[in-house]
Amino acid sequence: MTVGTGGGADNSLVEPNAPGGAGGLPARVLVGAAWALSKLNALAAIVSALAIGAAGCVLTWEATARYFFKIPSDWQDETSILLLVGASFLSAAWVQERRGHIGIQALATVLPAKADRMRRYLGDFVSLVFTGFFAWKSWTLLLDAVNEGQSSNSALGEPLWIPYSCMAVGMTLLALVLLVQVLSRDALKIRNLP
Repeated sequence: MTVGTGGGADNSLVEPNAPGGAGGLPARVLVGAAWALSKLNALAAIVSALAIGAAGCVLTWEATARYFFKIPSDWQDETSILLLVGASFLSAAWVQERRGHIGIQALATVLPAKADRMRRYLGDFVSLVFTGFFAWKSWTLLLDAVNEGQSSNSALGEPLWIPYSCMAVGMTLLALVLLVQVLSRDALKIRNLP
């Protein structure tokens, strides 16, 4: 049984019947975590898609209102930036589940298979450390913004807890996906490269 994410050839997070896993408690925990993260990430991806669509509508409205109806507005740029940045953070974990982030495929062709698997594993581990720190700092920014009632200096003046919450949730989900991938040694599995 493979708990996957629906991507390409390398879409499994955990294989509980793999050597070392043997379907024991740690493998079951990883399978459960991978399943729950997959569902959360799918929801975050839907919210991100809706935010990107909303940003497109906002920018279309601005172009139409400003140039055809001569109705200027000053809120559309910041609104579309907030929607696009929020969508980027919220969808990052969904993309990582599918290993869709930019990678260096050229090294996979020149390195021996064992060295390439170790390179991917170390890359996942370093990414986990970075995103864990990023998530922690995002949560501290969010708490400060909520406690102090911070808002932007722009004409829109939106509360800063909105972008900080997208950043905190998105980086936390990304760190959790990376943690499951590191613990399951997903990067060490042999992949069929295109």
